[in-house]
Amino acid sequence: MTLRATKVRIYPDADQVPLLERQFGAVRFVYNKALHAKIHFYRTKGVSLHPVYDLKKLLAPARKSRRYALLKDFDSMALQQACINLNRAFQNFFEGRSKFPKFKRKHGHQSSYHCTGRMDFGEDWVTVPKVPGQIKAKIHRAIAGKVKSITLSRSPTGKYHASILAEDGEVAKPAPDIVRDDEVRGLDMGLTDLLVDDQGRKIANPKHLKRAQNALRKTQRSLSRKKKGSKNRNKARVKVARAHERVANARADFQHKLSRELVNENQVIIAETLKVRNMLKNSRLAKAISDAAWSSFLAKVEYKARAAGVIFARIDQWEATTKTCAPCGHKVAKMSLDVRSWSCPACGEAHDRDVNTAVNVRAIGIENLRASGLRVQACGGLRKTHHRAQRPTEAGNKVA
Repeated sequence: MTLRATKVRIYPDADQVPLLERQFGAVRFVYNKALHAKIHFYRTKGVSLHPVYDLKKLLAPARKSRRYALLKDFDSMALQQACINLNRAFQNFFEGRSKFPKFKRKHGHQSSYHCTGRMDFGEDWVTVPKVPGQIKAKIHRAIAGKVKSITLSRSPTGKYHASILAEDGEVAKPAPDIVRDDEVRGLDMGLTDLLVDDQGRKIANPKHLKRAQNALRKTQRSLSRKKKGSKNRNKARVKVARAHERVANARADFQHKLSRELVNENQVIIAETLKVRNMLKNSRLAKAISDAAWSSFLAKVEYKARAAGVIFARIDQWEATTKTCAPCGHKVAKMSLDVRSWSCPACGEAHDRDVNTAVNVRAIGIENLRASGLRVQACGGLRKTHHRAQRPTEAGNKVA
């Protein structure tokens, strides 16, 4: 069954806001306490405590003790989820996907997970455990199915949201066994052009962060002049958070619209496997790469494709798609980043660097998918396997 999460804006009243803030504070306290205990025991005794199997078990006796009796007033499932989130953070760290977990701050992003008890929603309200009454909400789309969980959150700018996860009862569309040749797209991600496909279509990089750089610089400078702990500094902090929020919202809106367009127009989408973390080590391009947000864009394409029954595939990162001539297969030795167009020394074909890369991504992706059983239909028939002729050298040897 398909699980769909819908994030809606909520507007708690004057009586509900303090309760939500206390709930966020309790979740943050459990997370930070568990992180501190894990670090302390490892440094002093060499014991690695598991956030779920060891630390989560301590919540029940802690709620009964006098020292942590205040935890009784908050949803137990939300407190347990804090330990589960900490375990996921350590998994991401050990598997190289993120840095070492940090302690949560009061002014950062806050969240509280609820999956049992008094949990429901209506046309313009949501309810969660430990918060009396209905919380006013702006539900902008229909939510069908059984509610599995509701996660309340507060952004650094002070906006409250509720993420409603529901099981809609629909089975995900199966991927096709036969696809049309003209509905297979190969994508190349870049900085000047965010996306280039094998047909030569180019989508310019909107560079949201660069366009907002002056406004961000102004708010950051204003924040740096404020005295720490003052009300004016808190106001300046909110202005900085709002500036960053506008950038993030603009980027997400652009990516959602473009990813939806790609999924609606194609049956197969093929992209390269990008190691963005390694690319960010380039100090000159790190900010531009982060602004492009290739990983988040491809993640949106992937989950939209899965829901629509569209095949999304990635080719290996070590494929020489940039330096290989698509028509003849000749591979040049080196190609610097400043070379945007080149001619093949073997066949003389002139190439646009990004378009040639997208064509190679598409060809390699089709070969990989055909090996797994997919059939590609071209010109009224099925595409047959063919081997590219090798170019003989003067000595009679063949060059790949």
